[in-house]
Amino acid sequence: MKVYFLSPISFSLVLLAFLVMSCGKNDKGQLVGVEGKKWFPEKPYGMVLVEGGSFIMGKSDGDLAAVKNAPPKTVTVPSFYMDETEITNSEYRQFVERVRDSVIRQKLAEAADLAGDGGDNEDGIQRFAFKNSSDGDDEELSAFQEFSKHYDPLDQALNWDPEIIWDPAEYPDEDYVYVIDEFYLSDDQSYTGRRMLDVTKFKYAYKTIDIEAAARTKGSRADFITEKEIMVYPDTTVWIKDFYYSYNEPLHNDYFSHTAYDEYPVVGVTWSQAKAFANWRTKYLNDYRKKKNEANVNFFRLPSEAEWEYAARGGLEGATFPWGGPYAKDDRACFKANFKPLRGDYAADRALYTVEAESYQPNDYGLYNMSGNVSEWVNTSYDPSSYEYMSSMSPNVNSSKNQRKVIRGGSWKDVSYYLQVSTRDYEYSDSARSFIGFRTVQDFLGNSLNLD
Repeated sequence: MKVYFLSPISFSLVLLAFLVMSCGKNDKGQLVGVEGKKWFPEKPYGMVLVEGGSFIMGKSDGDLAAVKNAPPKTVTVPSFYMDETEITNSEYRQFVERVRDSVIRQKLAEAADLAGDGGDNEDGIQRFAFKNSSDGDDEELSAFQEFSKHYDPLDQALNWDPEIIWDPAEYPDEDYVYVIDEFYLSDDQSYTGRRMLDVTKFKYAYKTIDIEAAARTKGSRADFITEKEIMVYPDTTVWIKDFYYSYNEPLHNDYFSHTAYDEYPVVGVTWSQAKAFANWRTKYLNDYRKKKNEANVNFFRLPSEAEWEYAARGGLEGATFPWGGPYAKDDRACFKANFKPLRGDYAADRALYTVEAESYQPNDYGLYNMSGNVSEWVNTSYDPSSYEYMSSMSPNVNSSKNQRKVIRGGSWKDVSYYLQVSTRDYEYSDSARSFIGFRTVQDFLGNSLNLD
């Protein structure tokens, strides 16, 4: 008879497995706690960790513009991850195309249901019919299905297996033609010689809650939950509307869609669209983690004004710009950001409009273009006196009734004053501009920053 011996390592693993299986079944009446899924902090792709701390927020030097809306105040923010760069056209296009495809697949599946027995051709529109979620674990729901009250996700899971057919010459049947044609502009509205999508038909739906109002008010939490539908395509006409008597048609035509601008910051997005993108980004990652039976990550979101300024300073206390200051040039007389340095001379900094998001030198936290290139939406409402009454612990003042939202950092068309890390500006939440983009943050869960 052969006798097999376990190595010390193998024996330890077996013993550990036995103890794990025994935990909870043999706790001898002791309080041992309930163990959840293991959590290992993982830096999100394209982000850097900004370790929390305290800093002097506001104008620490003379307020030369005399706006009196940013008096110095010591505040503390927790640790968070932040995008290294502004969200690029390529990244935002991933969001747009995902929503576009889910909306189209939804309509194709509904048409397949209506076709019924008359749509037996599996090579036709029936290939896009709904899947029953009980058929397997790999089906994905559109954001509209998962969060909308109008659909039952148990019966109407989208079918992502077949590719959407875009070439009219390859449309499989009449039902498919009828559905797809609804998403294109009529011939009298097209002028490029190509069929153009009607971008107003592609909306992202999700639910949100005013948690501050709900926490401070008695009654049903349902009263504070709203379902939002946000058009996802950026407004490319901003390149025309923002500037009178200026030729910017090439940017209107190509800036968002052409691959030449993939790594440039997305513009023409409203505050609400930026928040919708952050919501989708959270869902997209958590859908993937769910399939791997991993714990959910925290929400991606817009930074608060305090978080943005803390990150922009890069650990430099009292600095004028992310690189220090007080000048916008280095020792070789080269400009350190993309802005309007001279009267009428937008190109003195080597760029007329925006530049690629990973341009110039990052600050000491590894963040690019915290000053210049595009101004950035933050999750804070603009109130000139907010510094006087906001908390000193993770401060933020954001009211749903105040549609003036803070933008920070200055842009390619601004003078250097707006590039200062303490300068405040605002725009209305439903406005889209050719000089406003955004970046997102994610809370660091827990207090330990040892990721090794």
